[in-house]
Amino acid sequence: MALTSADIARIANLAQLELKPTEAERMLAQINGFFEIVEKMRAVDTAGILPLAHPLAAVQDIALRLRADRVSEPNNRAANMRSAPAVENGLFLVPRVVEN
Repeated sequence: MALTSADIARIANLAQLELKPTEAERMLAQINGFFEIVEKMRAVDTAGILPLAHPLAAVQDIALRLRADRVSEPNNRAANMRSAPAVENGLFLVPRVVEN
């Protein structure tokens, strides 16, 4: 998958960024370079390989220091909602930033 200059222009427009032509060319090269790396990674056969919990687990035994999964903070939802400019049904309302 490779992007085109038109794709970069559309992404910049959606992100409300103003890119100079040289910046857009550099961005196109960087993003396409990223996609090339992703394609190389997808080409590797990982069937039968279990995911690692830690990057060093492949070369040495790692004892993960996990804490107990318990609530440590009080529920401050009502106090947090009081400072919001707009709330509806317990949710923060924010202005639309992306237009169709």
